[in-house]
Amino acid sequence: MEIRVTGGDITQAKADAIIVNLFEGVTTPGGGTGAVDKALGGAISQLIAQGDIRGKPGELTLIHTFGKIPAPRVVVAGLGKQKDFDIDAVRNLAANLARYVRKPGIKDVATIAHGAGIAGLDPEACAQAIAEGGLLGEYRFLKHKAADNDRQELASFTIVEHAAGQVEKMAAAVARGVIMAEATNLARDLANEPSNHLTPTDLAARATEVAQANGLECEVLERAQMEQKGMGSLLSVAKGSAQPPKLIRMGYRGRAGEGWDLALVGKGITFDTGGISIKPAANMEAMKADMTGAASVIAAMGAIAKLGPKLNVVGIAPCTENMPGGNATKPGDVVTAMNGRTIEIINTDAEGRLVLADALCWAKELGATHIVDVATLTGAVTTALGDVAYGLMTNNDAFCGQFESAASAAGEKTWRLPMWKEYDELIKSDVADCKNSGTGNRGAGTIVGAKFLEPFVGDTPWIHLDIAGVDNMPADKGWVAKGASGYSVRAMVNLAVSMAG
Repeated sequence: MEIRVTGGDITQAKADAIIVNLFEGVTTPGGGTGAVDKALGGAISQLIAQGDIRGKPGELTLIHTFGKIPAPRVVVAGLGKQKDFDIDAVRNLAANLARYVRKPGIKDVATIAHGAGIAGLDPEACAQAIAEGGLLGEYRFLKHKAADNDRQELASFTIVEHAAGQVEKMAAAVARGVIMAEATNLARDLANEPSNHLTPTDLAARATEVAQANGLECEVLERAQMEQKGMGSLLSVAKGSAQPPKLIRMGYRGRAGEGWDLALVGKGITFDTGGISIKPAANMEAMKADMTGAASVIAAMGAIAKLGPKLNVVGIAPCTENMPGGNATKPGDVVTAMNGRTIEIINTDAEGRLVLADALCWAKELGATHIVDVATLTGAVTTALGDVAYGLMTNNDAFCGQFESAASAAGEKTWRLPMWKEYDELIKSDVADCKNSGTGNRGAGTIVGAKFLEPFVGDTPWIHLDIAGVDNMPADKGWVAKGASGYSVRAMVNLAVSMAG
């Protein structure tokens, strides 16, 4: 779907449908909605008076124009109360509209810039949010389904702006929004892909394609190279699988000089059975998406390259399956990470932190001055936060605050969990430097995962994102799509852009 901005009068837009809006409580529409109402002989006002249009949030009303204006259909979108309407609402509205107008006979849609009129929001921010929402809302993963008559796709989504002086700036904002949304949809595609179609080797190939398309550095370490680096923690997870592990590094250089200002590290378990500590069969099919962290990093790196911020960013994705093969790591085994830290394996299903440990060590070795890791790490974060927010844990308040702002700008809710020293007791082992899982019913599972990772970053400013509660959604809702959600991609891109200043 192409998203663009043009100057002009929404009443004259040549589209299969045009979209206007109404705040709750408004009885006499103004602006673009008022112009369309007048062109339709007061049809919108009449529906308001009859109580059929009330401006409630989520309310969408389709009106046929019968030749009174060039577009055969008008959609009136309810915005809710004006005081509650913000950029997040613009993004979600655009997503809901993109799904709503996906009907036979509708290919080209024109809309006013929701929020940029009476709501008083920044027109550029509204344009970017509409672009993001439109593309994110249109998303469906249909790769493995036969084509049918229900597979309607929009060809274009045009923002019609009456103020000619705003068009160029809004078009630039739309271009940014398209980059953000396309990156999110790439991460969704990867996370939705069945694991037999996306092995570690396949994921490395996709990362290489993204790198080549965007001028990024890319290298993929093989098992022998990981062994040479002493990555016994990561390799312990790969032992049970017939698929070879891959360790992906993507590099973006946006400024002169060496070094990395930011490392993005993503967990890439392309299928997680739990290993010897095998999971229950129920819902195990969802474990194809245990590589969502890696997918998010790969997609974010492509978007960062397109936006061109003036900083250096390295993306690292440790990828393997976690399988219960004859060579699989067993509970009670002790393995050694790249930095020499020994780990007692209590639960082979706590494998994400094992692959991240060596990846974080590598980020440190490469000289990253700031590190963010992202992972579908614990079921405990779902218990704590549900599917509304994801958990943040950090060793640096200022850096985490910067990320929280970046996530908020992306429409993502986060919640910071404590990293008090008392939690260190939960990863102490009698036979090694640490253990990979708490024992007994001590709780704090999400924090335990972060506490396990903390020693591998040392004093480097670091944020751990546990996205296990939000990575896969049961239904479409606003910009979030059913299935893989794409959470964390735009937040990480926003962080890189904000760090560049």
